[in-house]
Amino acid sequence: MKSILKTLPLIALVVTLQSELKAQGLKMPAASSTQTISQNFGLGKISVTYSRPNVKGRKIFGGLEPYGAVWRTGANSATVISLTEAVKIEGQDLAAGEYGLFTIPGQNEWTVIISKGAQQWGAYTYKESDDVLRFKIKPVKTNSKVETFTIQFADVFPTAAKLQLMWENTALNISLATEVDSKVMAGIDEAMKGEKKPYFQAAQYYFENGKDLNKALEWMNAADANNTNQPWVKLWKGRLQLKMGDKKGAAQTAEEGLKIATEIKNPEYIRLNTALIAEAKK
Repeated sequence: MKSILKTLPLIALVVTLQSELKAQGLKMPAASSTQTISQNFGLGKISVTYSRPNVKGRKIFGGLEPYGAVWRTGANSATVISLTEAVKIEGQDLAAGEYGLFTIPGQNEWTVIISKGAQQWGAYTYKESDDVLRFKIKPVKTNSKVETFTIQFADVFPTAAKLQLMWENTALNISLATEVDSKVMAGIDEAMKGEKKPYFQAAQYYFENGKDLNKALEWMNAADANNTNQPWVKLWKGRLQLKMGDKKGAAQTAEEGLKIATEIKNPEYIRLNTALIAEAKK
């Protein structure tokens, strides 16, 4: 309680200065710029809003940001992470919602905290009772110094990704995962009951996710019958045929796709269908 009381004058001073500058209509660049990043993930989206301090020649971790103390994971207001769909973060379930992202830096291990207390200045009013989950992460050393604190998404796949935190010579890689297959399959089943059936998209999903290839080919044939002048449909139909062992059929379909792509002057599908023909004729 005493530590919180000591920080209240500082919070009040910052808020007062901001209010005075706004009232005076004075515009100045922020010492730590604010950034919002968003990433489509699974069937939803993850967004992070944070402020980006610079090293400025200082020792950061174990210096400016002491080991063992809760850090706002940036500057100014606490870092906020928002999810439109539930995910797993380092193997733990996290429901859709808005959260504060706090960390406790350590020399050999960091604690990452997801908190209900998203809207606050710094970590001055952080309460452990607001924790939704905590987990440990081993930091890694970066190849070069990162001057400006950076949060980014990396290695993004349909059901897995990493949230990276980097500053000075330290980086954290936080694993994200999501389950989409049951939702997509249910969506396909429901859509196939409708008037406009997503034959092409459903067949693609089946092809790429190890589903029933006979059903996928049936749907791709239906997509091809609905519009025979699409070189991308021919390409995917040929890929399906090749995966099912029908090399002759795959080559023939890809040749049809190449002819269409050439007629409409589409260089991408000229290249892709040509490559498929070569593969089918091996």
